[in-house]
Amino acid sequence: MGGFFGAISRKNCKYDVFFGTDYHSHLGTKRGGLAFYDEVKGFDRQIHNISNTPFRTKFEGDLAKMDGTAGIGCISDTDPQPLLVRSHLGMFAIANVGIINNAEKIVEETFAAPGHYFMAMSSGKVNDSELIAALINRCGDLVEGIKYAQNLIEGTCTILLLTDSGIIAARDKLGRLPIVIGQNENGCCVSMESFACQKLGYSPVYNLGPGEIMKITADGFTQLAAPGDKMKICAFLWSYYGYPNSNYEGMNVEVMRCRNGEIMAREEEKHGTMPDVDYIAGVPDSGLPHAIGYANHSHKPFARPFVKYTPTWARSFTPSNQEMRNLIAEMKQIPVPELIEDKKLLLVDDSIVRGTQLRETVDFLYKSGAKEVHMRSACPPIMYSCKFLNFSRSNSEMELLTRKTIQNLEGNVGQQHLAEYADAKTERGQCLLKSICEEMGFDSLGYQTLDGLLEAIGLDRDKVCTYCWTGEE
Repeated sequence: MGGFFGAISRKNCKYDVFFGTDYHSHLGTKRGGLAFYDEVKGFDRQIHNISNTPFRTKFEGDLAKMDGTAGIGCISDTDPQPLLVRSHLGMFAIANVGIINNAEKIVEETFAAPGHYFMAMSSGKVNDSELIAALINRCGDLVEGIKYAQNLIEGTCTILLLTDSGIIAARDKLGRLPIVIGQNENGCCVSMESFACQKLGYSPVYNLGPGEIMKITADGFTQLAAPGDKMKICAFLWSYYGYPNSNYEGMNVEVMRCRNGEIMAREEEKHGTMPDVDYIAGVPDSGLPHAIGYANHSHKPFARPFVKYTPTWARSFTPSNQEMRNLIAEMKQIPVPELIEDKKLLLVDDSIVRGTQLRETVDFLYKSGAKEVHMRSACPPIMYSCKFLNFSRSNSEMELLTRKTIQNLEGNVGQQHLAEYADAKTERGQCLLKSICEEMGFDSLGYQTLDGLLEAIGLDRDKVCTYCWTGEE
């Protein structure tokens, strides 16, 4: 997905921007970038590939040469950014998080006239930040340009701009991603993860609404465009993406995950489907709090029958090759034999998307001596690829474990009954669970319901995006 952080201060704020950006490293794995503005030096920018090296390591050497009383940084899972842009609107640095589904159409239709061109990346694709900047520059001012770009783009477009007079933050039109402003005695910061503000000594003071645009200076912040009425914030921010310390719309991630696990256990207890196991365990890392909540409600002991070795295997999803990703995931899993051998285990994971690594985990537990392995997903069955971020984004929806299983069961006919398959109370729903258990080697399988997930988040359900489960925008 990606994330960004910015700061503007009455003093040099390069370390705040550096560490604030680094605190978004869990959101992206491909590119990292920093841009600063200094009244004497002007603009300065640096971008690095962070696919196999952490952001902090890559940029430590750059900091000695960079200074600024304002700066932005970005962790990207897609394109190199932030970019520096020079236009009739002045000089600015731009970063974005989101997806432009109609990028090719915009390039072909809007910029086909003579005199327009883009610097294509090695893949031939146009950098999203460059495309957004070009759209902004078609207008008379930055605010008008941001609105124009967001209205034209199909997908999600959350933007951060660094100018010589301040930082401009624009939340995407439906608020699928969060932006929070923090403040201290020297200035302000802007962040996607609220904990980054707090850790760096800023008090979170304002959450941008959907489509809201704010200008941020060392003295405070000013609204440039009012928020819209409709919000569809991504539910996966709580169940998977977000860092445990962060709050979105007033709801803490760790608290939600524990509550989500409690609700799952409550419902299983009510319907008599809770298996008799020795331990409740979470799939590291984001599955752990869901499992803790499940264990607390079920009064069954929580344990860690395996742990991830992270000092040298910090990320399992960095290599582009799926076989290597699976191998690294397996290498990271270190068993605790005393908690596995001849034990009945119930694992809770944050979600089940393709199921590839989960199959490896189950095989690994059985090879380590587990007697039974039961699986629970902390969110409902994923039926649709995400169109707005890239959590469950696939080349084909048939890569999703649920859709692939349904196709094997009923072919194209089954694809017309996805709502039934997603409901464990129906015959088709039970058939889906049984088939996945047989394929993956689970002794039982259960998914959190959509009602249960929304109860755990605690927001009005109309304000939460549930597209990947329902297919409804």
